[in-house]
Amino acid sequence: MQVTETLNDGLKRGYQITVTAGELDAKVDEKLAEAQPEVEMKGFRKGKVPMALLKKQFGQRLLGEAMQEAVDGAMNEHFEKTGDRPAMQPSVKMTNEDWKEGDDVEVELSYEALPEIPDFDASELKLEKLVVKAEDSAVDEALQSLADNAQSFEDKGEGAEAEDGDQVVIDFTGSIDGEEFEGGAAEDYPLVLGSGSFIPGFEEQLKGVTAGDEKDVNVSFPEEYGAEHLAGKDAVFAVKVKEVKKPKPAEVDDELAKRYGADDLDALKAQIRERLESEYAGAARSVMKRQLLDQLDEKVSFDLPPSLVDAEANQIAHQLWHEENPDVQGHDHEKIEPTDEHRKLAERRVRLGLLLAELGQKNDVKVTDAEMTQAVMNQARQYPGQERQFFEFVQQNPQMRQQLQAPIFEDKVVDYVFEQADVSEKEVSKEELQKEVEKLEEDDAAA
Repeated sequence: MQVTETLNDGLKRGYQITVTAGELDAKVDEKLAEAQPEVEMKGFRKGKVPMALLKKQFGQRLLGEAMQEAVDGAMNEHFEKTGDRPAMQPSVKMTNEDWKEGDDVEVELSYEALPEIPDFDASELKLEKLVVKAEDSAVDEALQSLADNAQSFEDKGEGAEAEDGDQVVIDFTGSIDGEEFEGGAAEDYPLVLGSGSFIPGFEEQLKGVTAGDEKDVNVSFPEEYGAEHLAGKDAVFAVKVKEVKKPKPAEVDDELAKRYGADDLDALKAQIRERLESEYAGAARSVMKRQLLDQLDEKVSFDLPPSLVDAEANQIAHQLWHEENPDVQGHDHEKIEPTDEHRKLAERRVRLGLLLAELGQKNDVKVTDAEMTQAVMNQARQYPGQERQFFEFVQQNPQMRQQLQAPIFEDKVVDYVFEQADVSEKEVSKEELQKEVEKLEEDDAAA
């Protein structure tokens, strides 16, 4: 077997692989020898069929397998010897298309090699970690929000008119062209005016009603309404108002805390403070991660495989085009050409992706089975009632597993670099942290 280099330009590589006819013949003989003990043929005992007869019977069929295995073996041996890692799937092409049995096999192998990633000293990175303490006012605001959500309603009094925020208890029956429709009726339904829980125009027409009133509410179902038989139709709801109630705010006390699963008010405050500071820490981590990526992008430079940059630039351009044209759902549109800005962003993403992957590999960063299971569970929650099918889909789809694994791996590598870097802490207010997060979002939108 001969491997001859035909191209070595930057990261581009090309080789001519020649598998001789003798090597192919030996490979076929090897396969036949492996199978011979189990072969049965009329006139011969099991395992005693002569090789010459086996070759005549099965040799042609095994030749293709032998050819593929020989080429694959030559490629694997080449990559082990050179240490090259292809950036994308190598191109393998048989060059002697008029090949016939007894000829050598000539194959052209071409690919772009992943670059050598230079070492760098992570301890030289200087990062600033923003720290936000949950102020009492933020805890009190969260407590009040919980109390508002836990509000109850009490009778507003005889003759009281319903206003926004009040609850009306109603019976209603809906009809279209005089005929009642399925799902259009209910009894003792508690509706909070201004909640937007009913179709547009319904709640507004109940402002000013009092207990005992009966009223026809005329509405039009939206054109994009979920039930196709109702979409765009005019309807009349015969409504009977049974009660009008005003909101009764819940007290911020131990009873409220128990409704939310805490032992008492102090325990609930502690939980809220912990949750708030966890949210602040997550936002601060995103800010520090951007600092890290910006510094890595400046400090570490190496050649990039053009095919990876092209693929990333095309993906960025395609994604942004769809964001700007949300009405186009499919991909049967004109070709979208990446701009210089798209390519610049693609180069950054490819460079940082290769760098983080190399750091993770060198430092044995792994995504554990438990972490993957948790990621799948989190994703499965988006499909209530179909969690099991989603689990099975992920198990059978390597690409989906990779999509779930990639961000976990990246975050673990980032955490590893955080541990090596020179990190200083700076205590800031919630508002200052929010400004930094908004800058990130602006940068992402501009990109």
